[in-house]
Amino acid sequence: MQSKIRGFVALGIAVTALGWSAQAQQAATKTSESSAEAAAPVVPAQPQATSLDQLLGLVRAEWKDESKESKEREARFLRAKEEQAKLLADARALKGKLEDRSEQLEGVFEGNERTLAELTNTLAERMGTLGELFGVVRQVAGDARGNLESSLVSAQLAGDRVEFLEGLGKSKALPAIADLERLWYELQREMTEQGKVVRFQASVLNLDGAEETREVVRAGPFTAVSNDRYVLWEIDAAGAGKLRDLTKQPPARYVNTVGDFERAKSGIVSLAVDPSRGSLLSLLIQTPNRWERIQQGKSVGYVTIVLGIIALIIGVVRWFVVTITGRKVAAQRKASTPDRGNPLGRVLSVYAENRNADAETLELKLDEAVMRETVRIERFLWLVKVVSVVAPLLGLLGTVTGMIQTFQAITLFGAGDPKMMASGIAEALVTTMIGLMVAIPLVLLHALVSNGTKGIVDILDEQSAGLIATQAENAGAGA
Repeated sequence: MQSKIRGFVALGIAVTALGWSAQAQQAATKTSESSAEAAAPVVPAQPQATSLDQLLGLVRAEWKDESKESKEREARFLRAKEEQAKLLADARALKGKLEDRSEQLEGVFEGNERTLAELTNTLAERMGTLGELFGVVRQVAGDARGNLESSLVSAQLAGDRVEFLEGLGKSKALPAIADLERLWYELQREMTEQGKVVRFQASVLNLDGAEETREVVRAGPFTAVSNDRYVLWEIDAAGAGKLRDLTKQPPARYVNTVGDFERAKSGIVSLAVDPSRGSLLSLLIQTPNRWERIQQGKSVGYVTIVLGIIALIIGVVRWFVVTITGRKVAAQRKASTPDRGNPLGRVLSVYAENRNADAETLELKLDEAVMRETVRIERFLWLVKVVSVVAPLLGLLGTVTGMIQTFQAITLFGAGDPKMMASGIAEALVTTMIGLMVAIPLVLLHALVSNGTKGIVDILDEQSAGLIATQAENAGAGA
């Protein structure tokens, strides 16, 4: 028995020693780790047993302390378990309440769904044909938006009427009464303004690309003029409208009406208007004028025109010369004395100088004189005839070169784009036109001048034949 007690005591001493050793090591470690902390607490020294009874007392005290701590820990565990059980009970109670609330809200939701369906059906029944009416309103707003955006009236009226119509046309909600009233107002205002001639200040984009504010006169929705020129209302890529000067004004017969209309204060004044609201005016300024049309004939056209002008000048000069010469010859036929200032007078002078010659000699001299005068009268007339014949041939040459150019364009680019062939076709047609326009007046002029020269030459032949006959009669009478 004593041996067992001694064994237990030794075991307790060993455990206590080990505990003290571990506590000492922990205290040493903590002391080394917190050596920089001067205020660290000092671990009290464990009592040392000097006898077995003291050692047994220490073991009992240690065992009591550990038992006390274990009971306290078990008490804390029990209290925590009770708290957790309470929390679990509270959570289950809250879950039950929330499930009840969820079922209640689900019932309310289903009731609202039924009510909403009933109200939707009631709304559809009460609206009746109003749905079609609102569809028409959106369609009218969309159409009106396009018309007002491209209208010349928009250059005068500022505001958000285009944006309003665009929003109304795209809206899927039912329009309000105010929106319907404004739609009616904008349509009515557009119709009213289209019947007016208005003078207003507006920003105009000039040919230099700069904007300047100046006075613009608008004739309804058709035409606008400023500074004696037509201006055009255009919509750019961003959807903004702007007045701008035309890069080229239409022909003078249209522009001549602008100044009087712009400066008129009252009364009736004529003005060339574009009923297509700018489309015809844009096409009209693309039509080439006379000089641009001539340029389409290129080198063949230029040569034909130059030759025609030279031949025309020569023909007109010869016509004046022949006309004056014919008058002088007519006056000489009535005069008794020859005048060397006209062909008939020179022929008569030859007769007077050779009055004593025989009939054959006189005939030769008179024929020589008539031939000399004929050459003088018909001088350069051949050039008019040649050009009148060559001009259509040059036009045919231009036609051939233009068609060659057209077929080259077809070979390179195909026949899909008519504009690629327009240059060659224009050259072919314009050169033919120029050739005919040059040839026809020259043919008429040549015929006129030739008829005049033929009349004078006939008179000279007639007078020379008469003189020869007179000379032969005198010679026969003298024999």
